[in-house]
Amino acid sequence: MEVIEMTDVTSDVIQAFQLLIPQLTDHKAPPNEDALRRMANSQSVIVFLARDPDLNDRIVGSAVLVAYETPTGLHGWIEDVVVDQAARGKGFGGVLTEACLGKARALGLKAVNLTSRPSRKAANRLYQKMGFQPRETNVYEYRLD
Repeated sequence: MEVIEMTDVTSDVIQAFQLLIPQLTDHKAPPNEDALRRMANSQSVIVFLARDPDLNDRIVGSAVLVAYETPTGLHGWIEDVVVDQAARGKGFGGVLTEACLGKARALGLKAVNLTSRPSRKAANRLYQKMGFQPRETNVYEYRLD
């Protein structure tokens, strides 16, 4: 199992997101090559990719750490954690999340947030097992489209 930061956008990276994003949500289209390049070059968006040696080193998962600073300090969110259904149950979700946490520590963040739909039962169990605690807050969305 190998987890790396996405620093370049290759055809296998593009293909991986075409496969992974529909498994995460049916509300969003997979990112195109330009969007992936912006992420690869961003200082605040760190994309981690997991390769499975049992599947010819194919990219089977991804997770994103978003780190930013506001007047109240440094903040971090883990977003879009997804593992291909062919590779689930092998620990990729935990390793990807740990990669995000390690980078957050290296950046000096004191806490990291994430959200997970209640229907993603395995993911919610994983996050709680890793030490994530539910927060008493509301998450709101304002649609601009």
